[in-house]
Amino acid sequence: MGADRPWGGPAADRFVDVQDLIVQRPEGLYCPPGDFYIDPWRRVERAVITHAHADHARAGHGHYLATAVSEGVLRARLGNITLQPLAYGDVVEHRGVRISLHPAGHVLGSAQVRVEQAGRVWVASGDYKVAPDPTCAAFEPVRCDVFITESTFGLPIYRWQTDAQVFAEINAWWAQNAALGRASVLACYSFGKAQRLLAGVDASIGPIVCHAAAEPINRAYREAGVALPDTTPATSLDKSAVGRALVLCPPAAMAGTWLRRFGDHSDAFASGWMRLRGGRRRGGFDRGFALSDHADWPGLMSAIGATGAQRVIVTHGSVPVMVRHLTEQGLQAEAFETQYGDTQEAAAEASV
Repeated sequence: MGADRPWGGPAADRFVDVQDLIVQRPEGLYCPPGDFYIDPWRRVERAVITHAHADHARAGHGHYLATAVSEGVLRARLGNITLQPLAYGDVVEHRGVRISLHPAGHVLGSAQVRVEQAGRVWVASGDYKVAPDPTCAAFEPVRCDVFITESTFGLPIYRWQTDAQVFAEINAWWAQNAALGRASVLACYSFGKAQRLLAGVDASIGPIVCHAAAEPINRAYREAGVALPDTTPATSLDKSAVGRALVLCPPAAMAGTWLRRFGDHSDAFASGWMRLRGGRRRGGFDRGFALSDHADWPGLMSAIGATGAQRVIVTHGSVPVMVRHLTEQGLQAEAFETQYGDTQEAAAEASV
């Protein structure tokens, strides 16, 4: 890369350092030899972004580096940012550190960040899932010396059904409601989960309504080549079709007046947290569907094993459990404190 680019410093900037390639700082995860951050939560000059969820991609950084396929969603969420897009697998060298981005299977454009210097390789995974998903590139294991993993669902109880099983349950619930003339309101995150639901449900059952918070993201997905069925704005839905509709909306919309237009309805929540019965009860939903964009316990273990890393750093989630288990497996396991987490994304939805 030329010196006029925000990423890719001149040869004179290169140097070798023996410290860890990624460390904790108050601003976020920091690469000292490369002088850049990964998903920082405070404003910095250079930020490598794993994906566009609000707890990982924040406004105000000087220069951004992210996957090319995530550009549409990032700009829809963050506005006019200085972004250098990078194709999966391509390499940019900055201050002697080689940076490449590899599919994480979490949401559209999500990436693991591979950082290499002087023969050492670290990978920061961001959020990831190993199950197939037609709305994003599949997770690819990246061999490394040190792997930084999430642990959102890092407990043995979290084991997902296949998508075919979950969507069969969602379609049956929707079809049953439609036969009774009741709208089916399904709470879900506007970015990632809404699009995965759109791609998986049987659109022949009835019209699909999407909350306005999801529509810019739907558009970015379609522009990236992801096939999604047509959606109808709530204000344009014919009254005669309300009873057959599937309504996708962020959790925050469930508590407002927006739902009144759909009259008598059945409601549900699509989230990995619905794997536990208490999650549905606490939310007061009629149904809960355990559909997650994060890896379950077997997925986490298989992903970590596939990296070949002997040192694993665990972040956001069931950190103590994961660290203890990995240590018992003979790995050098430790923790980073971060400001990432599924609950923060839920809070972000509430502000949309």
